[in-house]
Amino acid sequence: MLLERFSKAILSFAVIFSLLTAQDDFSDDIASESNQKINISGKITDAETGAPIPGANVFIQDSDIGSASDSDGNFSIDDIISGSEITVSVIGYEDMTLFADSEILDFAMTVSAVEMSQLEVLASRADDKTAVAYSDVSKDELALRLGSQDIPLAMNLVPSVYSTNQGGGAGDARINVRGFNQRNVSIMINGIPVNDMENGWVYWSNWDGLADATSSIQMQKGLSAQNLATPSIGGSMNIITDAAALEKGGSFKQEIGAWGFLKSTISYNSGLIMDDKLALSGTIVRKTGEGYYTGTWTDAWAYYFGGTYNLNEKHSFQFYALGAPQRHGQNLYRLNIAALDRSFAEGLADYNADPSEVEECGRDCSGTGSSVSDEAAALLGDQQWQMYTEFEGERHEKNLINERENFFHKPQVALNHYFNINDKMNLISSAYWSGGMGGGTGTYGSLEWDYSNYQRVVDYDATILENDSLGASSGILRNSNNRQTTIGLLSKLNYEISSNFKTQVGIDYRSARIYHVKTIRDLLGGDYFNTSDSEFDSDNGQGGLGDPIDYNYTNYVNWLGLFGQFEYSQDALKAYAMAGMTSVKYTHWNHFKDARNYDYSYATAKDASGLDFVEGLGSATGGHENDLYIEADPISTFQFKGGVLYELGNSLSFFNIIPVLGSLSDDVDAWFNFGLIDKAPIFDQVIQDWDGKMSTNPKNEKFTAFELGLNAQSNDGRFAAKLNFYNT
Repeated sequence: MLLERFSKAILSFAVIFSLLTAQDDFSDDIASESNQKINISGKITDAETGAPIPGANVFIQDSDIGSASDSDGNFSIDDIISGSEITVSVIGYEDMTLFADSEILDFAMTVSAVEMSQLEVLASRADDKTAVAYSDVSKDELALRLGSQDIPLAMNLVPSVYSTNQGGGAGDARINVRGFNQRNVSIMINGIPVNDMENGWVYWSNWDGLADATSSIQMQKGLSAQNLATPSIGGSMNIITDAAALEKGGSFKQEIGAWGFLKSTISYNSGLIMDDKLALSGTIVRKTGEGYYTGTWTDAWAYYFGGTYNLNEKHSFQFYALGAPQRHGQNLYRLNIAALDRSFAEGLADYNADPSEVEECGRDCSGTGSSVSDEAAALLGDQQWQMYTEFEGERHEKNLINERENFFHKPQVALNHYFNINDKMNLISSAYWSGGMGGGTGTYGSLEWDYSNYQRVVDYDATILENDSLGASSGILRNSNNRQTTIGLLSKLNYEISSNFKTQVGIDYRSARIYHVKTIRDLLGGDYFNTSDSEFDSDNGQGGLGDPIDYNYTNYVNWLGLFGQFEYSQDALKAYAMAGMTSVKYTHWNHFKDARNYDYSYATAKDASGLDFVEGLGSATGGHENDLYIEADPISTFQFKGGVLYELGNSLSFFNIIPVLGSLSDDVDAWFNFGLIDKAPIFDQVIQDWDGKMSTNPKNEKFTAFELGLNAQSNDGRFAAKLNFYNT
């Protein structure tokens, strides 16, 4: 009976399929009626404005025949079969297909829904006619490449880019571009720089979960065509978040992985509301997991909220807020290789110890996470940390201590204004605020160490038992806190002088206050820790959880950048040039150092007793009347860079006799760029917080670079190649 039903189902499907496939579309009918060949020509224009579209790809479906529109939008193709499908493809417009049933074939192209968003315009993205090496990673590619990893790891398939998870903790990734580390790579979110204002570093744990709200990433390598006055020696990485979707809808994604990994993502779009003027979108992410390496657990949230409001034809506004409050364990120290795999160590010719003397803990062993006995665990008290809210409670795992943990929340909020002044001029501005509260942990004081395995490991059992017996802790865990607030304004005025010549001028202003303080995190079995690090007696004594130790100071960074850029386009020639100058001012206010103890000519005293964000012993807050205050002179820098691209078109068509390579000769561009960069030193190279010394004549770093490139692609879009040579 079952076999009979199955046979009938197969027979029914075959009948239906034959009926469906018997209905050919009209294009097949047209093509089969005649094999007559005709010459076609036409014009490609914008359907809304009527303006010609140069550089559009025109190709015959299912063939290698094609052409491209000239500067006036005109094209022509000879000797094609009447009725063939002709498709036009160009960036920013929807593909359009017509049938060659006459010798005149005009295409009126509709702007694509995936044209550059306002966020991309603010971010000044490069395109295929910009004289710079770049790679784009789309949202779909992110989902394919990234999975649940940190954002930088999506860039590992981009040439000249290297990223790594480092120790394996969530958000501990780093990225190098052309050999330069993150201090010389400009990282931006929606065109707004997020590199640390003091040292240029980027902490990816601050943006854990941002990938779920990312629309695309563009990596420009080398000096880049970014028109900010921010130096980007290795390159610039611009992360564009999702704009508020115009269609109503939502989604839910659940990710499950090994070692307890669980990640839930929910997104919702309101669609157009309020007379089609307002659209809202939001994404919330929750991520937890125990991690592969011992103690590399994750406890994280992430959020993104965005809104677009079109007031009228001249004014539109965009708002977004994002952040990723998180805690996670880190694995930052190297171990003896025999501890990870004894048999592997035994097979190494240059291993200079006896592997049998090393206790093997496995490949998931951590150099920072250590187990403690039940006896020692019973003596432990609470831990303290602060991330906008002060937390005091139990550690993440009862019988495990990881000396290296990270906890941070760095929200970023921006309001963008798009002002279409007239047909030739527009002003794009972004006012933004970025906070930041959290830090990292480590050991402090005198702990008991175990070097029996030829490696550095804390003996927590011995340390806890000693602290308990003495009452006063000799060794503790500390928090290195970073609490900051940054405000900024980025504004760009664009003016189209003519159809060939465009200019842009802009301002990049940033001001940051960064408070650094090391505090007691965990007394490890003791009742208090004797503090003696401050030059003010009121700060020293029996310190408890959250009390300051070692250092306590506030840094200020003020940044003003001005830049100008022009773009020139004439037939096959495209060129750009930009110049920028910046002024950077560093100020140091030390709350553990008494200005009366320093005779430097630049050392002054400033009353900090009213600073309520400054930590003191016990319940005390604020600094002192004579806190050391050092204000450096502004440091001026400049940069200049430019590039030229020339469209060779199909002038290399003599390669057509070579398979594949011949196709690449259809559309070829040659380009060149160069630059001179003068970069200010980072904060610590101007003012040293540990001894109050300042360089009165700091030297700027100087970079020169040039690059040659060749881009080639086939008209049908099936083949593409890029070749470039650079020197920095």
